[in-house]
Amino acid sequence: MCDTFVATAAATADGHILFGKNSDREPNEAQALEWFPPREHPPGAWLRCTYRRIPQARATRGVLVSRPFWMWGAEMGANDAGLVMGNEAVWTRMPVNRGEGLTGMDLLRLALERAATAAQAVEVLAGLLHDHGQGGVCGWRNRRMVYHNSFLMADPAEAWVMETAGPLWAARRVQGTYAISNALTIAGEFDCAHPDLIATARRRGWLARRRDFDFARCYGDPLMALLAGARPRRRRALARLEEAAPGLDAALAMGLLRDHGELPYRPDRHLRGSRVCAHAGYPLLRDATQTTASLVAHLAPAQPVAWVTAAAAPCLGVFKPVSLTAPHLPNLGPPPGARYRAEAYWWRQERDHRRALADLATVTAALAPLQARAEAHLGRQVAAAAGNLPSGLTAGAFAAGDACRAAIADTLAAVERRPRVNPVFRGYWRRRNREAGVETAWA
Repeated sequence: MCDTFVATAAATADGHILFGKNSDREPNEAQALEWFPPREHPPGAWLRCTYRRIPQARATRGVLVSRPFWMWGAEMGANDAGLVMGNEAVWTRMPVNRGEGLTGMDLLRLALERAATAAQAVEVLAGLLHDHGQGGVCGWRNRRMVYHNSFLMADPAEAWVMETAGPLWAARRVQGTYAISNALTIAGEFDCAHPDLIATARRRGWLARRRDFDFARCYGDPLMALLAGARPRRRRALARLEEAAPGLDAALAMGLLRDHGELPYRPDRHLRGSRVCAHAGYPLLRDATQTTASLVAHLAPAQPVAWVTAAAAPCLGVFKPVSLTAPHLPNLGPPPGARYRAEAYWWRQERDHRRALADLATVTAALAPLQARAEAHLGRQVAAAAGNLPSGLTAGAFAAGDACRAAIADTLAAVERRPRVNPVFRGYWRRRNREAGVETAWA
């Protein structure tokens, strides 16, 4: 499950749009942070997405993406025009396609490659849905994971939300703040939609006579929204956004992505995936609910910046700034896969996250001031760069993240008596660690 939010200019401290997303996947489903430069393609070229082959565009934009290791598409990303996007799994009354359609992640990456603005991304997505449809298994180990998608997208000028049900869709321009979390949210007010959206609902008996059309009510699956914990997460995100507006800044956006709800937080004490910063823990309701990567985008027109973790568990890491106009990613080692590799940046971070789960409340409390100092220092450096981030800034940010990660072991070593961990939670992580080849003392 995932959470994505946006705050438009009227809600932010400096009048620039802010965007954030936590990508929640299976705990061993590593994500690669990658930059693909702009390219020209020959006429008649074809592109192989995760499952489907489609005609390639003549030109594609440079894109920074966070991609689950086994798929072509991306969970979130941004392009060199300052367009940023995130998608959410949603379950609807429309039938799903387990065959060779475009996954929501494919659709997101294609829109980033082919659009320059949020409004153009809506047009690109609508065209792709019409021409190719959406579908395909979207889970890595869980082959029952098939769903439709909602999208939140923003550029330096505006933001849009677009939600789908099979080939159908509705979209609206965002004013103020907005959040999406694994359930349809667009009701009766939208700016554009599939031409058959209302007629289909009426024909299938989902829209009663003399009742106003409501997209979420007519097409949404309330049971799946309940099981996914979508509504409490969205309420939490919206409450924090509205509480901070009109003073929202990047630090507050990062804090929202680290949100565990009540404190002190115990990841072994709840069954549903109802926290914005998600830690997996139980096989039925919290198996595909690990926050495996996070992104905050600050969309200043002169210098749009993506702040990335390139790792799981934003509560334990540092957000690092990456320019969207001239990105300079450091060497993150080999692309991560399903098994632990010490050379892969994502897996080094994940090993320490799993160690921290033995006493997460103590570790996060100890790391919070380190994170705040590191990110405040990086923020001042970004501001001083005045639209031209030097390549060494991003590399230094990753080094700061490593220093923060090293503090996890020191914190755990200083704990005299750790809390007793729920045995079911312990057993779950023992199995996941065995599958990935990760060693921890407690599981």
